[in-house]
Amino acid sequence: MVRRLGAGGTERQFAEAAKRLDRSRFSPHICCFVEDFRAAELRAAGLPIVRIPVTSFARPSVLSNARLLGRYLKEHRIELVHTFDHPANIFGVLAASFYQTRAVLSSSRSLRNLRTPRDRKLLGLTDRLADAVVVNCDAVKRDLVEGEGVPPGRIRVWYNGIDLARFPREPRLRPEPLTDATVVIGVVALLRPEKGLDTLMDAFAKVAVKHPGARLLFVGSGPMEQPLKDRAERLGVASQCWFEPTAQDVGQWLRGVDIFVLPSRSEALSNSIMEAMASGCAVVASRVGGNPELVLDGETGLLFEVGNAAGLASRLERLIEDRTLRARLAGAGYLRIRAEFPLDASIRRLEAIYDEFLGAG
Repeated sequence: MVRRLGAGGTERQFAEAAKRLDRSRFSPHICCFVEDFRAAELRAAGLPIVRIPVTSFARPSVLSNARLLGRYLKEHRIELVHTFDHPANIFGVLAASFYQTRAVLSSSRSLRNLRTPRDRKLLGLTDRLADAVVVNCDAVKRDLVEGEGVPPGRIRVWYNGIDLARFPREPRLRPEPLTDATVVIGVVALLRPEKGLDTLMDAFAKVAVKHPGARLLFVGSGPMEQPLKDRAERLGVASQCWFEPTAQDVGQWLRGVDIFVLPSRSEALSNSIMEAMASGCAVVASRVGGNPELVLDGETGLLFEVGNAAGLASRLERLIEDRTLRARLAGAGYLRIRAEFPLDASIRRLEAIYDEFLGAG
């Protein structure tokens, strides 16, 4: 279960997991509050979708929606419910537990500091009701244990996986808006405040003075798009920036990026970093959450302190001027993703978690 079948790393992992579970042992059903573009690909894969139109947890309709879900669970003899994001956790864990579903798993795929105090209280309740909380990195596990008091034995780690076929390293071609660039610095993300993209803009402005041929690429949409464009104007680098709306095929953009930057203020295990590594980019990331689990500083990329534009600028300058280092970090990152984070291995781990709670295997 997920809130929306749309853009975002969680939604992508949700869809890939549903499509790739072993159909000889599992019969996945998709539940969402809102359908979006991923609904078509899931239906094309033969997966049934039920929409439960939850719009607020404070409205009386939430009770009728819970009954609707309960009837669906009983009618289709659903034995395990796995909720993937915090709205689905709050609604789905409570409803599935009330209707005595055999196994109920929740997910925590971001640090809890992104949640409101009300949602944190509700999520604390779901942490206790679910049979286990599935997290996507050790940093989130620590966050739950140390910050929320969840017993370590109730947590299962399931790392994100990457479909390597969707993110080839070659051919490395600049997309049309970037063909004149000497170096492309890029990010693929939902343009939200917690992504720290203002830090990236400030750092880019520092290096752009010395490197007028550099270009800064943003692939994604969100509430920070206009503030970032305004900031670029104030800093005098608007002509060196390109904003591309959210794209389903981000691989073609990543193959045109030399240095990928994720400057998040809060992050779990970033799909964008994994995709950039798979695509042959040298990666720079903030030292927060799960980023250091992917970016081993000086080995598979470079790290900088959260919000430190000067620190980020120094790392960008280093990579712009040292192509050998850039190539070494990109190559090491690529090899690590291929060895440790292929999608098929990730799906087998998820199946093992499901088997554990269904008493199989």
